[in-house]
Amino acid sequence: MTGSTPYHPGERAVQARAGRTDRADHSGRAIGSTIPAVAARFLTERQVLVVGAADAEGRLWATQLTGEPGFLRAPDERTLTVAAGPAADDPLAAVLAGPAEVGTIALDPAGRRRMRLNGRSAPDGRGGLVIAADQVYANCPKYIQRRSPAGRPAAGTPHAVAAGPVLSTAQQLAVAVSDTFFVATAGPDGRVDASHRGGNPGFLRVLGPDRLRWPEYAGNSMFMTLGNLELDPRAGLLLPDWETGGALLITGEARTDWSGPARDGLPGAERVVDLTVTAVLELADATPLTWTEPEYSPANPPAAA
Repeated sequence: MTGSTPYHPGERAVQARAGRTDRADHSGRAIGSTIPAVAARFLTERQVLVVGAADAEGRLWATQLTGEPGFLRAPDERTLTVAAGPAADDPLAAVLAGPAEVGTIALDPAGRRRMRLNGRSAPDGRGGLVIAADQVYANCPKYIQRRSPAGRPAAGTPHAVAAGPVLSTAQQLAVAVSDTFFVATAGPDGRVDASHRGGNPGFLRVLGPDRLRWPEYAGNSMFMTLGNLELDPRAGLLLPDWETGGALLITGEARTDWSGPARDGLPGAERVVDLTVTAVLELADATPLTWTEPEYSPANPPAAA
């Protein structure tokens, strides 16, 4: 945060390059440091919270925590409690056992709603988390695929089924047909942000076992993800498996490509992001939830040519 603006220099640089400074200033008015009553109610109804943080090696990861409605609560306007913690095999299990900077996003696929809450997390002593809010704001419904949750009584304990420095062939195929992922990035002060990306299957492209590319579509002009990447290339991706309850976690380094040729074959792309993969973890039974078939967002551009 710089002066009277909620944005840091990386975000300001990207906003200026995109010609969206005025719009970013307008959108920035929605960023608060407290949890409004309507946001508190929204959080209480959710069953999933995506959490981004850096591990002990400094690598950024995004993961998901789940529970029955009510596992998220805002006991006051500056605090979010989470009655869940990462599984033992999760790359963020160790760091979230102590104080950590976190970025979170609560998603309601059925209602196409989302809100972000960034701050500092601490363990609650009962296996959950207490997050002191620093930034709180909602985003528009663009690019969210409509889904409804379904229970899975036979769900097992979350556990790692594959790990490596690059994506396996099966993992590449899963990435290539995904319609949603979440991305964690960090600002110059170490504060973490978690954001949502969605599109028609094929919008996240596999360029190789260690390289991914995705289009950046028109959004709220805050450019928090790209602003962070402007100053710090670390990024962590979470790809939920909506059918099985599994999850694919990817970490690496990303850069934004503003050139015209990079956007070729990516309808709707205003710019693209290339991610070099450095580590991959595949979790089975990451959540007891499965979800209905998607109703794709009407805002989605056509799939990549």
